[in-house]
Amino acid sequence: MNQDFRSLVVIASIAAFVPLLVGLFRIKVAEVVLLLAGGILFGPQVLGWITVDDSIQLLSELGLGLLFFLAGMELEERAVRGQSGRLAATGWFVSLGVAALAAIIMTATGKIQDTLGVAIALTSTALGTLLPILRDRGELNTRFGTFFMGAGAWGEFGPIIAISVLLGTKSSFIAILSLIVFGVLALIVAVLPARLSGDRIREILQRGHHTSSQTALRFTMLLMILLLSLAGYFGLDVVLGAFIAGVIFRRFSPPSAESVLQVRIEAIGFGFFIPLFFVVSGANLDIDSIIANPVPLIRFFIYILIARGVTQYFLYRRAIPERRERARFALLVATGLPMIVAVTSIEVDAGVMIPSNAAALVGAGALTVLVFPLLGTWLVRRSPSEVQERAENTA
Repeated sequence: MNQDFRSLVVIASIAAFVPLLVGLFRIKVAEVVLLLAGGILFGPQVLGWITVDDSIQLLSELGLGLLFFLAGMELEERAVRGQSGRLAATGWFVSLGVAALAAIIMTATGKIQDTLGVAIALTSTALGTLLPILRDRGELNTRFGTFFMGAGAWGEFGPIIAISVLLGTKSSFIAILSLIVFGVLALIVAVLPARLSGDRIREILQRGHHTSSQTALRFTMLLMILLLSLAGYFGLDVVLGAFIAGVIFRRFSPPSAESVLQVRIEAIGFGFFIPLFFVVSGANLDIDSIIANPVPLIRFFIYILIARGVTQYFLYRRAIPERRERARFALLVATGLPMIVAVTSIEVDAGVMIPSNAAALVGAGALTVLVFPLLGTWLVRRSPSEVQERAENTA
């Protein structure tokens, strides 16, 4: 067994046992944190059981692509329109402004070198990580849930666009122009085949759902990979291609095909490639630098809380008047590990961000996932509305 397969066995074992351990021991920690921890423990800097070479890195990048593809599929139209959409967009740009100011100060004082990358990383929201919490509490279709879906969508969508426009290899004007051209071509790539295909082709695709050919799934993966390549060709970050592919898939797929394919794509992504991405990201972390100097991690944690949390607390004071609910909302919006991992991975690969700062940012993101949802749950349990609801249920 060569080194690649040994590493894959270890990575697959971590991915398989993490949810099992969470269920058996009822661990109140997001799985993504444990996947990162597994990558750190079994990676080159500790046990050395995982070696990240080109083949493992390629699989990891496919996992990153699927993560953003599914993020695009999760984008709810109702959450980015109306009052929720306006507040979410305003909130994200305010967060970006505050984060940019913090990053400029850190750059001026010699703490960081990658001003834009750090600023963007500080503005993300872990929408996919937090959705189960709201779903379990039955809050997805409430006013609170709608506001959070809007803020969460912008916390994923905003950084993706910012990465493509601000962190690309071209000037901002050329990047924006490339983004427009890419969007037009992406729509053509997605819509034209459906317009040209006849009933016979639709019948073949439909029949393929229940056979070994899985034709529709293959074409969906082709769409994602094609748009990944197209984004790279225009000098945009490739994750934009995956995200746009997910948005297009949700918008133009028939409802019946969407539900069937979404289940299968999620199985492919969350079953192997996405956990592999997080384990490899953990293995690539410069953990020694965090142990030697934890101050940058604490600094980034505070800046995330201020830029993405405190700003939303004041911005949503009329939309969510109850203070404890609003504080919980702000804490959830400030929880942002997956996108931080993605941004830092992109910037380190580009040679723009030094590994020690990337590790500190990811560590700060992991800390937000550990602390903010738990603190938010504690706040809402002590809120007057929750106390009253419990009293009514007891009676």
